[in-house]
Amino acid sequence: MASDLREFWDRRVETMSRDELSALQLKRLREQMRRCQAASQFYRDKLREASATPDDIRSLDDFALLPPVTKDELRKDQELHAPFGSFTVADEATWREVHPSTGTTGQPVKTIWSDRDIDTITDFTARTMWQFGVRPGDVVQNAFSYGLWVAGMSTHYAARKIGCLVVPTGTALSSEKQIEFLRSARSTTLLSTPSYALHLSEQLRKASIDPNELSLTRGCFGGEAGTENHATRKKIEEGLGIEAFDYYGLAEIAPTFASECKYKAGLHFAEDHVLIECVDPETGRPVSDGTIGVLVFTHLTREATPMLRYWSNDCARLSRKPCECGRTHVRAIGGVPGRQDDLVMFKGAKFYPSQVEKVVRSFPELSDEFRIEVERHDVGPLVARCTVVTESAEPSRLLESRILQALRAELGVTTALRIERFGTLERTAFKAKRIAVVGGTG
Repeated sequence: MASDLREFWDRRVETMSRDELSALQLKRLREQMRRCQAASQFYRDKLREASATPDDIRSLDDFALLPPVTKDELRKDQELHAPFGSFTVADEATWREVHPSTGTTGQPVKTIWSDRDIDTITDFTARTMWQFGVRPGDVVQNAFSYGLWVAGMSTHYAARKIGCLVVPTGTALSSEKQIEFLRSARSTTLLSTPSYALHLSEQLRKASIDPNELSLTRGCFGGEAGTENHATRKKIEEGLGIEAFDYYGLAEIAPTFASECKYKAGLHFAEDHVLIECVDPETGRPVSDGTIGVLVFTHLTREATPMLRYWSNDCARLSRKPCECGRTHVRAIGGVPGRQDDLVMFKGAKFYPSQVEKVVRSFPELSDEFRIEVERHDVGPLVARCTVVTESAEPSRLLESRILQALRAELGVTTALRIERFGTLERTAFKAKRIAVVGGTG
């Protein structure tokens, strides 16, 4: 079992002052920009369009004036300069792994890891795992995907570096096999999506297995919003008998580069490796801490395929106040509630799927699955409907009224509601799709 009682993976880096951190970021940023300008046609064109050079960047505020890089730009660049695009920077002899994005909204973008990138990603991922309590001797059951969504790879490497026994179950195993490994391997840590953690807890309950019989003490869950929803966290913790923590990453930047610490007061980012900005989605200008905006990321240490001001489309509220744990790197307070393109705008109100999730998982009568259907018609009003699943045979009108009332209070608008029988909505071990757009021809 775990024996190392150190509180930090790298105390000096994790607790450096904001001034020290900013100076380090600026130094690494200018070095990265020079590399990109020298070796990448894609970035030479971007800097030329902005009439900027690395020497023009005298502060992080100067850098924020450059135009962002979008996923669509990267796709087009890889189409024109197949197979990996002209935004590659490191020499081809250093390339070791290719990792495409999931491609849920178009062709996947392929990013490359060099040997040095693998070492860097492994190290700061180990830091994120150390933050939520993983120690040498832990048994890490890794139910993250080892496929297109590459969090399984980074956490596998990191758990080995920490000194853990890794059980690489991935997402292909049945829930029965996952539970079998939880018991036989005496796994102490579970990694998966929040949806899959809830599914496993449901299967434990059906099999009449007391979660306290397991060796599990903690789990960290990413790939979708949810863990920082109080109702979802509570269901996971009670269903698996663990402490549940939030995890964040994205393929183009790093699969796993932000996690919660023991205080569960927001996602700690690895700011010495990735510059974090939060901007207004309409103006592109920085928003103040505590205001929701779109996250923009810049690689400070990536060798093969660095991103300069990558527009993630993920939304968050940041805080640069030191955490109670002593870490000083920026945090996303309340996690990452959703993507800008998942924001539902209905009758003047704006809400994310995670807000519907908060309501659904506060009702013990409901299953964990739900879906938001947005009906767009060429003629007539927009319709938003929330589909939820009941575990009872016949939902009562009182339950329907209570759900509608809770949705109205949380979302600030009245939606339609459909209650389905258990088993109607498909369960997933990967990223759950919560929004379905139907109707319309334009």
